[in-house]
Amino acid sequence: MSCSSVLSVSNLHTYFYTRQGAVKAVNGISFDLKTGRTLAIVGESGSGKTVTALSIFGLIDPPGKIVRGDICLDGCNLLNLSQTELRRIRGKKMTMVFQDPMTSLNPVLTIGTQFIETLSCHASITGAEVKRQAREMLKKIGLPQPEKIMKRYPFQLSGGQRQRVMIAMALAMRPRLLVADEPTTALDVTVQAQILYEMRQLIKDCRAGVLLITHDLGVVAEMADEVAVMYAGSIVEYGNVYDVFDNPLHPYTRALLKSVPRPGVMGEELTTVQGQPPSLINMPGRCAFLPRCEQKTWGCRDGVPLLKEVEPGHAVACHRAAAGKPGKVKLRELA
Repeated sequence: MSCSSVLSVSNLHTYFYTRQGAVKAVNGISFDLKTGRTLAIVGESGSGKTVTALSIFGLIDPPGKIVRGDICLDGCNLLNLSQTELRRIRGKKMTMVFQDPMTSLNPVLTIGTQFIETLSCHASITGAEVKRQAREMLKKIGLPQPEKIMKRYPFQLSGGQRQRVMIAMALAMRPRLLVADEPTTALDVTVQAQILYEMRQLIKDCRAGVLLITHDLGVVAEMADEVAVMYAGSIVEYGNVYDVFDNPLHPYTRALLKSVPRPGVMGEELTTVQGQPPSLINMPGRCAFLPRCEQKTWGCRDGVPLLKEVEPGHAVACHRAAAGKPGKVKLRELA
């Protein structure tokens, strides 16, 4: 792992065991996240994005199991830690903003009670100082009148306010790693823009590494430095956000980009990715995207393609990536 890396994931396999067989939800992914950088993991539902995040935090419950791999936070392999040791790190050195703040916040406790409990568990401060820090973080995240917010219950706040509270709680301990799972889902575009701006400012102040999980490519264009495209539990393309968006090499990445409506373009027909993802129980011994690929050849049946660097810092898992002509999608059109 690079000395500047906050998080290093190597050859991670997470399976869910069912009567039909092992569901290979995450199947051998690797990536590095550096200090002050944002890595976005994108892909359609069921590609393994959220399972990757839960694996990092040790939140995989039976019948799920991390079969093998390494997850290192600042050089410490989290998979070698006991649950007690992991609890000391979760919420302090690494924090997570879950997709639905309504289910993450306790409905019978006030925001202030939950915020103060979070700070008290991981910091050696009590009383008035805890309340002061909680109010300060709520103010930084753009919530007016933080004293009133702390006295309210989650159901008394709007969706945008609840999401701001979750982000403030996640960043209150100035973590080394922040994982944001669909942080702007179900929010209107105005609130989404505000939250993204506030997240960028706080991340800059904390110098945290951010793992952003989303299917919104506009958010990726706005927030990310690097992008990992996941399909059927594996990373099929990885690289700098400009390289991946301006020169997508994998047919799946190109299909995702073509399905995004562009501002100011009227009457444009959006393309769809035909077909369904493969069964994660009976994975084919060839390219998993093959049945849905519009550019497949007979050579694509020659085993599972490995993720290889075909350009400096730009890797792809595709048999004919070098021969294919990538579709140009300008990054500024998605931002």
